[in-house]
Amino acid sequence: MSLHPKIEAVTERIRQRSAPSRAAYLAGIDEAVRNGPNRTPLSCANLAHVFAACGEHDKARLRGGATPNLGIITAYNDMLSAHQPYEHYPERIRALARELGATAQVAGGVPAMCDGVTQGRGGMELSLFSRDVIAQATAIGLSHDAFDAALYLGICDKIVPGLLIGALAFGHLPALFVPAGPMPPGIPNKKKAEVRERYAAGEATREELLEVESQSYHSAGTCTFYGTANSNQVLLEAMGVQLPGSSFINPGTPLRKALDDEAVRRVLQMTALGDDYRPLGRLIDERAIVNAIVALMATGGSTNHTIHWIAVARAAGVVLTWDDMDQISQVVPLLARVYPNGEADVNRFQAAGGVPFVFRELLDAGLMHDLTTVVPEGMRAFTREPRLEDGQLASVPSATVSADESVVRTVAAPFEAQGGLRLLRGNIGRGLIKLSAVKPEHRYVEAQAVVVDAPQKLNKLHAAGVLPRDFVAVVTYQGPQANGMPELHSLAPLLGMLQNQGRKVALVTDGRLSGASGKIPAAIHVTPEAARGGPIGKVRDGDIVRLDSEAGVLEVLVDADEWNAREVAANTTRPAHDLGRNLFAFNRANVGPADQGAVSISCGPPAHDGSAWDYDAEYELGGEAGAALAPHAEKDN
Repeated sequence: MSLHPKIEAVTERIRQRSAPSRAAYLAGIDEAVRNGPNRTPLSCANLAHVFAACGEHDKARLRGGATPNLGIITAYNDMLSAHQPYEHYPERIRALARELGATAQVAGGVPAMCDGVTQGRGGMELSLFSRDVIAQATAIGLSHDAFDAALYLGICDKIVPGLLIGALAFGHLPALFVPAGPMPPGIPNKKKAEVRERYAAGEATREELLEVESQSYHSAGTCTFYGTANSNQVLLEAMGVQLPGSSFINPGTPLRKALDDEAVRRVLQMTALGDDYRPLGRLIDERAIVNAIVALMATGGSTNHTIHWIAVARAAGVVLTWDDMDQISQVVPLLARVYPNGEADVNRFQAAGGVPFVFRELLDAGLMHDLTTVVPEGMRAFTREPRLEDGQLASVPSATVSADESVVRTVAAPFEAQGGLRLLRGNIGRGLIKLSAVKPEHRYVEAQAVVVDAPQKLNKLHAAGVLPRDFVAVVTYQGPQANGMPELHSLAPLLGMLQNQGRKVALVTDGRLSGASGKIPAAIHVTPEAARGGPIGKVRDGDIVRLDSEAGVLEVLVDADEWNAREVAANTTRPAHDLGRNLFAFNRANVGPADQGAVSISCGPPAHDGSAWDYDAEYELGGEAGAALAPHAEKDN
């Protein structure tokens, strides 16, 4: 199947825009490649430190000989249920590497905070910046320059993007990402949400709420809703840097172990010491980035990736924009409904056909690029389901018919003709909305603004009984520069409860929602943020705000002269310095805007300055590809 002209045009636009930075990045990879093991240039003292703590067998191999040394970057900790299974992975990896004639060492550990624990708490203000810390910690681990390939053990929200950014800084090394899988099904996510809303209404006790939460988050493994963590896994497969079909195999199963072992075998086959060298930085190009965004839209994935994958792309020398994402979303159909976009969890998604089914549909429709991946078969390998046959890892083609059409559908009969996200524009700024989780009757809201500069203040207004029947909650000073852009998921139960009462409600903020965001129409990541003087800070109580998510409009209905004369309101919430927030003052002061990845470190080429791209130049692509984008040129300007 030939590539869809719109996907081809967006890819070409990204390629042309990124040409100088991508070329510089690839030149750096080429310069880093060496003949012989990567530890070869180390001095005797350097090398002695490398193997000082190793056993005699590994020490002998590391002293000499062209055997690969595998670096392990692990995000293991006991606080994240998704990462707890990684506790014993290093010893298993080392043992298998020895059997295969190689060595393996833990190169370093990276921090991995649990957003589920910090939701609505001060620690959430460290969450976004933890991605950049993880990238730096990854680089520190690999800076010993003694590794020929790397395995990355990480799953959750900021961890995978941080690992990717760090890994791409060492893009000359082959790499594989190794998931640990989701926890088995617990209480249905819909029931959990219902109890949360009843608790917000004062109709459920804390004991009842804790019980239902405990039945939802009940064992080791990734949380079962389709949030940022599980979206990460789908995007990694879409870029071809994780083993096919490996995302949603439960921890502790024989198939999980077989896939983990295969990751070790495969990454050792890809080093520069053999004849199948596949450096990560060559695999992740503009086509791989487009594939990731296509998969995000087709599955209704996390809004967090509209920030993270811009940063990941930059780390590979690729310049991605929200406009690119919006263009992709308009042509990619929604093929999956997984909570919060539906009632199914990721285990049911997997049983219905999962990633292999969705990817086959997208490839057959010309909506994904076929790529060079970590496996020789390319992207078509990702349309096959892993199996164990006589104890050996095998695969079978994905089914051509969905096992559950309430969860997964074909391109010919999608849930919606367009993807999960929409770019919003207007006099308040630019933002994004997750359409796939919002019912059509809630996608247009025009109501008076209730303006607060901290989410807790909205809850207090509700408790005081002073909220209007219909309103748009405008929550300002929640952007990256203001306070690190914490997720505002704690507002979801309140707003969901009010919407259930038949009231028209919406959220407009320069902050984030979690990967579990849904149900409530929410214009998020609004940029420029209030802390940068963005117009969202000029909205006042009682202003009429229009959120038309179908048309992509976000505006306040105020006379233009009055609007232009207004000043941005001051932030009345005093910044806090506990829970380590004082240590991130540098990040807040130096972070870029949300639409450029909210990056507080240097990770690739500089992005644009926040103004519109020169589409007059970009749309002069010619042929079918140029024609596909031409109708959108005016609105993008």
